[in-house]
Amino acid sequence: MSQTHPDATLARAANPYQHPLPSYLQADRLGPWGIYLQQVDRVIPYLGHLARWAETLKRPKRALVVDVPIALDNGTVAHFEGYRVQHNTSRGPGKGGVRFHQDVTLSEVMALSAWMSIKNAAVNVPYGGAKGGIRVDPKQLSRGELERMTRRYTSEIGIIIGPTKDIPAPDVNTNEQIMAWMMDTYSMNEGATATGVVTGKPVDLGGSLGRREATGRGVFTVGVEAAHHMGLDVSKARVAIQGFGNVGGIAGKLFAQAGATVVAVQDHGGTIYQAAGLNVPALLAHVAAHGSVAGFVGAEVLADDSFWDVDCDILIPAALEQQITAANAGRIRAKLVIEGANGPTTPEADDILQERNILVLPDVIANAGGVTVSYFEWVQDFSSFFWSEDEINARLVRIMKEAFAGVWAVAQDHKVSLRTATFIVACKRILHARELRGLYP
Repeated sequence: MSQTHPDATLARAANPYQHPLPSYLQADRLGPWGIYLQQVDRVIPYLGHLARWAETLKRPKRALVVDVPIALDNGTVAHFEGYRVQHNTSRGPGKGGVRFHQDVTLSEVMALSAWMSIKNAAVNVPYGGAKGGIRVDPKQLSRGELERMTRRYTSEIGIIIGPTKDIPAPDVNTNEQIMAWMMDTYSMNEGATATGVVTGKPVDLGGSLGRREATGRGVFTVGVEAAHHMGLDVSKARVAIQGFGNVGGIAGKLFAQAGATVVAVQDHGGTIYQAAGLNVPALLAHVAAHGSVAGFVGAEVLADDSFWDVDCDILIPAALEQQITAANAGRIRAKLVIEGANGPTTPEADDILQERNILVLPDVIANAGGVTVSYFEWVQDFSSFFWSEDEINARLVRIMKEAFAGVWAVAQDHKVSLRTATFIVACKRILHARELRGLYP
C-alpha cells in the first residue's frame, strides 16, 4: 500500500475544505477508484508547484447515472443501470469507451475515466478522460434487445456527449455496430449526421482504417521499445497472453510476426499452452469461429490458475482489471509485463513486481494506441478527409515511441516505476492546463 506523502498531508491541513472522497463512495469499498487514488498519491511529491491543484485529480468533473428501460422480446420491460463519467476536460473534450458488463460499477467507471485522463495526457492527444458503461450481460440479450438498449442509453447520456463535449468509443463487449447505433441515435436526436460523436465506428460511417488493430499495435510498439531498453531480444522472447480478443490477439499476432514464441494464452474459455509455440494465425481463426481458445487442437490445456506460473519473458494481461494481485505476483516468471487491459495490476502487486525486478509497462501508456487512432478518426471526421492505413499506422507508431521515450526518461531521472513516471508526465500536463485556465467564475 502506498503512503500519503507529508506534503499532501500538510496541504490538506492547510485547507480544511478538502474532502478526498465523494459522499456517494464508501471508504471501505472504494473498488478500482481506490487503486487510482493510491496511484495519484504516489505522484504528488513530483508535481512541484502544480501539487496545489492535485485535488482536481481526485474528483470526477461530472458523473451521470441513468436508468435504461427497454422492452424485451417477450413483452416485459427490463431496467438496466447506465453510467457516463467525465473525469477531467481541462485539455479537451472527454474521451473514453463504453463497456457492457454485468459487474460494471460507478467506482469502476470513475477509475476508468480517470485512467483515460492520464492516458490521453501521456500520449499528448488533446482530450480529457471519460468512460461509460451499462450493468448488463449482453450475451443474454437478442440483437434487437441490444440495439434498443444501446439507443436508449445513448439518448439518456445525450445531454453530456457530443463531438466537442465527450466522444465515446468501444470497450469491453462493445464494437463497431454498437458505435454505429450510438452515432445514429445521437444524430437523429440532433437532426443532423454527427459522425464525430463516437469513434471506433465502421469505416463506411466515418470510421478510421487501423482503428480495430490500434490498441494491440500500440501494445506491441511500446513493448518492443521497452524490450530494447532492457536488452531483451523480442525475436527470441516467449510470450504469454491473457485475453485474446482485439488487444491480446493483435498483439500476439504482431509479436509472433516479429519472431517471438507465444507459449500460452488464457481467455474466458480456458488456458492453453504449447512450449514450442502456438500457431497464432490458426488460434486467431479458431477464436473468431468458436468465441474462445477452448478446443484448440494441438495445445495442452492448463488449469486457469497455472497461467501465472508459465515460464515466459513477456506477459501481456489483456483481459479485465485486477488480474495480477499480491496473491499471484510472486509467481510470475516474466521479465516484462505489458498491460493491454485497463488496471490489471493492483498497487500491492506492482510493488512486488518492482521488488523482483520485473518491468511493468503500465496500461496508461501501453494500451493508448486505441485512443490515439480514435483521435485520428475524430480529426478525419471533422475534416471529412481520410488517411491511408499505412499513414495512420506510421503516425501511431511515431506518437507511441515518442510518448514512451518521454516516460522512460522521467523514470530514469526520478528512479521511479514506469507507472509513476507516466503519471508524472500526464498529471503535470493536466494540472498545467488547469492552472492556465484558472477557475471560473
